[in-house]
Amino acid sequence: MLTISQELADKIVAHARADHPDEACGVIAGRNGVPERFIPMENAERSPTFYRFDSMEQLRVWREMDDNDEEPVVIYHSHTATEAHPSRTDVTYASEPDAHYVLVSTREPDETEFRSYRIIDGVVSEEEVRFTP
Repeated sequence: MLTISQELADKIVAHARADHPDEACGVIAGRNGVPERFIPMENAERSPTFYRFDSMEQLRVWREMDDNDEEPVVIYHSHTATEAHPSRTDVTYASEPDAHYVLVSTREPDETEFRSYRIIDGVVSEEEVRFTP
């Protein structure tokens, strides 16, 4: 189960809405599996159907997390025209087995679909999301 503050979840959704019609992406860093620090990143592809972290930005962010004794607790991105479910490409690129992979669908302007998954060795498992105040 992913336990995340409503404030952090709202930031993910706001980033997804702001970058629409392109996919948004980013990380929430934390310690001991607790999401704490929101890090919006640039979608290097600038695409409505695919995201990729810029390699230099990713290197900088991962080094910063290491320096702060943090880990990528949540890796998030949006889907602009489909449900919030990992695509085959998403599964292929999932390289952090301890992370929660959050997807937000922005296909409906007045409705938010916020879902979380574990992706380990190509196996996708949806998990419950609990929002805290």
